[in-house]
Amino acid sequence: MHYILSLGGSLIAPPGGIDSKFLKQFRQLILKEVKAGHKFFIITGGGMTCRNYLSAATKVYHLSASDGDWLGIHATRLNGHLLRTILADIAHSEIITNPLKKIKASRPVVIAAGYKPGWSTDYVAILLAREYKVKTVVNLSNIAYVYTKDPRKFKDAKLIKEIKWADFRKIVGNRWSPGLNAPFDPIASRLAADLKLKVIILNKKKINNLQKCLEAKRFVGTIIA
Repeated sequence: MHYILSLGGSLIAPPGGIDSKFLKQFRQLILKEVKAGHKFFIITGGGMTCRNYLSAATKVYHLSASDGDWLGIHATRLNGHLLRTILADIAHSEIITNPLKKIKASRPVVIAAGYKPGWSTDYVAILLAREYKVKTVVNLSNIAYVYTKDPRKFKDAKLIKEIKWADFRKIVGNRWSPGLNAPFDPIASRLAADLKLKVIILNKKKINNLQKCLEAKRFVGTIIA
């Protein structure tokens, strides 16, 4: 089965530096799943690499929105190169930086990263799903579930295990901007709904939970379909 994994940059480059422990666990899991016959597109975020560069730039000079976006995009690509390097024995030799340009990959893992200003990595993931006809996108997030409201602000927020796209889009709205605090990009959500894709939201820190999801076992997370 083919999966698209959207890997948050904070997993690769958290505040404390590159998380080699997580990367070792992630490599072992991907090797196991590839051996079982699965194939993957993996999209990387920017994490603290992005934030550090943005912070440094703004302390020196006025940063335009476009330049800020490009710093973030290159951070995702640096993290992507790191991931491709540690999966070099099973990964395609090039990183996808344009999801609209199809490639022919003979290896079971392909790494992708940010494309251009105004496009979130969530949106890149959905475009890849469309171009390569992949039906399931797994988004590793900083939450275990989608909620009816922001649980940090509202005590009456209720967790959701399964939700239809129409109902999910009522929660996240129709606009996206860099830094938006939403479980999944609203613009990407609209396209995913049109394509009838399944998106699974998982807690990014629990590698065993991701394994259960990939192996069709019971897992903790939200299914949007």
